[in-house]
Amino acid sequence: MNPLRALGWFVSRFWGVLLIVAAWEAWVLTSGFNSIVIARPADVVNDVIQHPELYLPNAAHTLGVALLGLVLGMVVGTGAAIAAWSSALLGGLLAPLTLVFSSIPVVAVIPIIARLLGYDTSTVLAVVVIISFFPSFVFTASGLRALPPGSADLFRVLGASRMRTLWRLALPAALPNWMTALRGAAPQAVMAATLAEFLMASSGLGHIFHQAKDELDMARALGASLVVSVMAVVVFLLASAAETRVRAHWR
Repeated sequence: MNPLRALGWFVSRFWGVLLIVAAWEAWVLTSGFNSIVIARPADVVNDVIQHPELYLPNAAHTLGVALLGLVLGMVVGTGAAIAAWSSALLGGLLAPLTLVFSSIPVVAVIPIIARLLGYDTSTVLAVVVIISFFPSFVFTASGLRALPPGSADLFRVLGASRMRTLWRLALPAALPNWMTALRGAAPQAVMAATLAEFLMASSGLGHIFHQAKDELDMARALGASLVVSVMAVVVFLLASAAETRVRAHWR
């Protein structure tokens, strides 16, 4: 892509963000705040650019844990949705439990998980799995029930087994909903991994933020936040593109 066209595309899509950043820069310059209170956007970007040996390994760690947790959470949520679809008893049991647990703030869950699994990456992974589980279960369960009109009766008349109906009808019908769940869960997985790392103070971008907070290094703390935000936006855009392609194919 031509650099000028790429720049024009970026400005047209993210002009609001650029306006906020420009206003932030002007506000800090005119107010004369100390860098401990608030850092200039230029200082934040400069810190990220000048210390790739710090940001890149930790960003790779956070992203790796987030993606692994996302995959596991989607798999577990899909399996639970299939179980609820297959059995009315399991459906009546899983749906209320999912609703109850999804209403609990993740910040309240992290200390409990840390006591069980330890204050390390295993807790971060478990938190991401839990965050990814809920949208996967809800959207997949909804998709499994949203069958084309008359299709379930047709499969029943043709003598299709429950398993064949699931494989040939219900799962294909649920795929667009599953992709919607993936789109919603992907950026949340990155944010949840960072939050858990911050509370664990062990590794990743959350650990960088934790250290910067203790050292009153606002530029580095905001630099870690910037990298996390960029990663979350990228995985969201990739998931959105995948969802668009799947929905176009399913029409």
